[in-house]
Amino acid sequence: MRLTIVHPAIGHRAGENYIRTWQMEPLPAATIAALTPKDVEVRFYDDRMEKIPFDEPADALVLSLETYTAKRAYQIATEYRKRGVPVIVGGFHATLAPGEAERYAEAVVTGEAEDVWAAVVDDLRHGTLKKRYRGVGRPALERIAVDRTIFRGKNYLPIRLVETGRGCRFPCEFCAIQTFFDGTHRTRPIDRIVEEIRRLKDGAKVFFFVDDNFAGDIPAAKELLRALAPLKARWITQMSINAAHDEEFLALLKAAGCMGVLIGFESLDEENLRSMKKGFNAMNGGFPAALANLRRHDIRVYATFIFGYDNDTEASFKRSVDFAIDQRFYIAAFNHLTPFPGTPLYEKLKSAGRMRYDAWWLDDRYRYNDVPFTPARLAPEDVTRLCVAARRRFYSWPSILKRGLGSANRQNGFMLRNYLPINAMHRADVGGRNGHPLGDEAWKGALLEAVR
Repeated sequence: MRLTIVHPAIGHRAGENYIRTWQMEPLPAATIAALTPKDVEVRFYDDRMEKIPFDEPADALVLSLETYTAKRAYQIATEYRKRGVPVIVGGFHATLAPGEAERYAEAVVTGEAEDVWAAVVDDLRHGTLKKRYRGVGRPALERIAVDRTIFRGKNYLPIRLVETGRGCRFPCEFCAIQTFFDGTHRTRPIDRIVEEIRRLKDGAKVFFFVDDNFAGDIPAAKELLRALAPLKARWITQMSINAAHDEEFLALLKAAGCMGVLIGFESLDEENLRSMKKGFNAMNGGFPAALANLRRHDIRVYATFIFGYDNDTEASFKRSVDFAIDQRFYIAAFNHLTPFPGTPLYEKLKSAGRMRYDAWWLDDRYRYNDVPFTPARLAPEDVTRLCVAARRRFYSWPSILKRGLGSANRQNGFMLRNYLPINAMHRADVGGRNGHPLGDEAWKGALLEAVR
């Protein structure tokens, strides 16, 4: 039996190469490959960087859906289903919108796949594929496996992705993570993480721990950091800002080889933070105190900001960019608020009649960076325009040079050498993302729905 796994792109615009900063290894595809029995042949294609051979024989197509990739995934599913190949979908979007997903697939896997994938494959063998499979509970993370052989020959960014935990306990209303994992957080066994990094270390310039919140369990994270220190690996991760007030945690981060952390600052307005249920960002002296602690331990920051909450005005953008430059952030993102299906934010905006599209991720009128709802104080088009202007100013050459002189950014030779190339890459992408289609613009026809 042969399975074809495809990682869908967000979309394709005619005559343009896919955006480079989006081309990292897709761990969900490698996880499914590892869970698949060894007597099943697996073929993998990445829609972001290669043509998909739709006519190649396959017994099933497997797709992991994200909301931004759902439209392109359904186009790919249509091409395979036209050729008589059954389609199996899973992932975040399939879990958040299972009724929609099952319209375009023979089988939908909701929740985490570890405890149900063997049953899916066995049913496929015997021609008894069910319409819905549900991962019940939370699988033990010692079972996490990744088959990276499927990445051979692909031109991914030189960053190795590793999962050390799943989920987040914070109830941020816009976040699909808290919906998918029901507000839970779990960590992998430390010995499994250490073994994986030791095995991959020789071929990796830097690791990205893709955890939803590396600091979701600070005592457990400290134990992991102590085990990582002897490996002398370079790595980055994402975490909640509350951990920046724990001096022991920060010292262990530095000793363990952490080069930088992605932190969701989201907003400088405390009312916005309370509205999004992220008031903890302002605790213990707020951002200035947390950032002073991170600088003291030479931890670089990738800051993210979102705009479109009810207190945001045009002045909010300037204030955020001024703050990001003054704080010498290594890199930063300035994006509009996105209501993902299944989140409290989506339900709130929908019930208030503020959604501009029934399902923005499938609407032919929607483009990347469009605001799919009506903000309280700004026009949707103004939020889009101001987000692009904020990125352009942050990644201007004067800003790049000024931020490069920040104490933390200069402390590590490896990160200093990569500072200019990384910022130049983001600078080149400022305009490239704007107006990017969801789905392939050249794809024609209607999506083929599955027989009920």
